[in-house]
Amino acid sequence: MHLVHLVVVLAAVFAAAQAGRIAARRLRQPEVIGEITAGLLAGPAVLAVLGHARFDAVLPAPVLADLKVVGQAGLILFLVGLAHHLRAGSARPARTALTWVTAGSLLLPLACGALLAVWVITREGEAVRGHAPTASFVLMMAVALCISAVPVMARILSARRMHESAAGALTLSSAIVIDAVGWLLLTLALCLSSGSVAGFLHSLLALAFAAAAALLLRTLLSTSAARRFCIRAPRAAGTLLAVAAIAVALTVEHLGMTAILGAAVVGLSIPAGLGTPWAPVIASVSRVGQAIVPVFFVVTGVTVFNKAFSAASWQLFVLAITLGVAGKTVGGYLGARAGGQSVNESRQVAVLMNTRGLTELIALQAGLTAGVLTAPLVLVLVVMALVTTAMTGPLLTYLDHTTTAPATLALPQRAPV
Repeated sequence: MHLVHLVVVLAAVFAAAQAGRIAARRLRQPEVIGEITAGLLAGPAVLAVLGHARFDAVLPAPVLADLKVVGQAGLILFLVGLAHHLRAGSARPARTALTWVTAGSLLLPLACGALLAVWVITREGEAVRGHAPTASFVLMMAVALCISAVPVMARILSARRMHESAAGALTLSSAIVIDAVGWLLLTLALCLSSGSVAGFLHSLLALAFAAAAALLLRTLLSTSAARRFCIRAPRAAGTLLAVAAIAVALTVEHLGMTAILGAAVVGLSIPAGLGTPWAPVIASVSRVGQAIVPVFFVVTGVTVFNKAFSAASWQLFVLAITLGVAGKTVGGYLGARAGGQSVNESRQVAVLMNTRGLTELIALQAGLTAGVLTAPLVLVLVVMALVTTAMTGPLLTYLDHTTTAPATLALPQRAPV
């Protein structure tokens, strides 16, 4: 009976995700925005309609616990593909432009995140601030505002046929570098969250295990026997890789760090480059994770959103969105201009850099699990991520109209010649 109940709930979750994707397409937004929004709001919406007693009957604690396991497995598999994509990014824009855009889109958002942390520490209550060490908290907030969503950005570029444009290649390459740095800073913030020497050493043990697991996987997957097995039995290779990723991630979590770190090191350890047979296997593993990830959104909505609305002030929402937009757009624009890009290309870079989406949620989940962030603060940052990502498409369309309008107006002047 429990299994039937779980299957019914999962079917409802996937139906909500599909409805979100359809709504996003009609609104000309990336489908992942619809998935995230529908998933996050599904739990609170059902709770508001049914009330707590009926909601607990529809989603009892044992079923919710199983949903968490399923959602975590999907997140791990998706993150393996994302980490591998960060390592194997193929776009190669000019080094000078890439350096400037990366610096502008990383340093200014980090500063804006630190400024937001200062506001929370000095102006918000303990329910929002939490009890994390100050250094860990400030660094975590800085990371939250510097993240860019590579998968969502790639979808937007592909849908708008911008993936081969100068601005598209430059922005995607810079976002890959920024997210790589962001993961390193996130790991440091989680290590600092222990607040004690013993806790820090425990975190180092988890990092050591993750590094050893990555090295072992890298060595095994690079052998000729592993490559032949991957070519002959890609499905079996994908299954074994998924099992290994989940095992490493859960072990890292058991040792005191987030499972997200374990999944990331597995993705980074997989051989990349031209001629590698692992690329289609990783793509299939990532697709499975992407299909299951909506469960993670629902669990987040149930466990975070239902507890957070009363504690977060509207001023904090406004400030988070303002600093989130300002850090990425201003930093991206100034970096692109300093790197020699045109005004129009710099504007496109600025708008694209403001994309966050799923990658932001993954980082926030790590901070929440480690106790660095509170549920109300996660709510604020999730809303910021959704708003900034939803702005990308309309702003790009506006830029297209403003750049094509002058040429259209100029045609009648050339007609007599």
